[in-house]
Amino acid sequence: MLYGIHLILTYTCTRECDHCWFYCSSKTEGTFTINQIIELLNEARKIETEWIYFEGGEPFLYYTILLEGLKIARDMGFKTGIATNSYWATSIEEAKRWLKPLSMLNVSILGISEDPFHFDGNSSKNTPARIATFVAENLGLKVLTLSVNKPSIEEIMGHERRLVFKGRAVEKLTENLPRKFWKDLDRCPNRDLVNPKKLHVDSFGNIQICQGISIGNMWKTPLSNLVENYDVKLHPICYPLLKGGPALLAKRYNVHHDNEYVDECHFCTIIRKALLDDFSEYLAPRQVYGNR
Repeated sequence: MLYGIHLILTYTCTRECDHCWFYCSSKTEGTFTINQIIELLNEARKIETEWIYFEGGEPFLYYTILLEGLKIARDMGFKTGIATNSYWATSIEEAKRWLKPLSMLNVSILGISEDPFHFDGNSSKNTPARIATFVAENLGLKVLTLSVNKPSIEEIMGHERRLVFKGRAVEKLTENLPRKFWKDLDRCPNRDLVNPKKLHVDSFGNIQICQGISIGNMWKTPLSNLVENYDVKLHPICYPLLKGGPALLAKRYNVHHDNEYVDECHFCTIIRKALLDDFSEYLAPRQVYGNR
């Protein structure tokens, strides 16, 4: 059973955050249509998926599609969640206009980003995130605060929970941080590569077991077939990662690299970027690696 599908409603976003896994921005393309959402949900039902999360990018940029997708998902029996940067919550009255329709659609979780990446460290009580949280809770919506701190030496040395060095974070946030010897980065700590419990799906059809690692394209092969036939031993990227992490992936394909990296995801992203042209079918979409 696949626990959840993260439906990337759009890669377009109002912001261009340094820690974004998908390199989202106002210029990034790729948005689901209603018909594509219906096809995805029909496939998700075949594999008994429980949750559908509408994410981005910023899903509220396509509010009409978001509402219709949530309604269809609800009527099909899925639990639903949304992640947003709450750019639309410019006042309490404005937030009510955006959130009241969601409160009538049985949305289970509203994830709201509130951290220095989204509001430049603004500690004011009237940030959009705090306005959105206040209104959502008053409407009976369950709010999950999505907060990621900017990386620090103290956090990394103390092994505290921190951001994951994927996507734009590799380019923007790794400088001057402590690093580990590449041979010690010999496992994949953040994903179940054998029996994945969640997948990210975009409007281009990419089924991502991890951001930028595809197990197939659902516009070419039905999602249910891809999930049922997935075998980690046959995947040229996932299997080396399973057996020996990014260290083995680099060794397997003889990729030239540096001696040290911040963590496994940092090293893995760098190696995968070097392999983009050789494994374009499995390393998709390219924009996750900063390639348009």
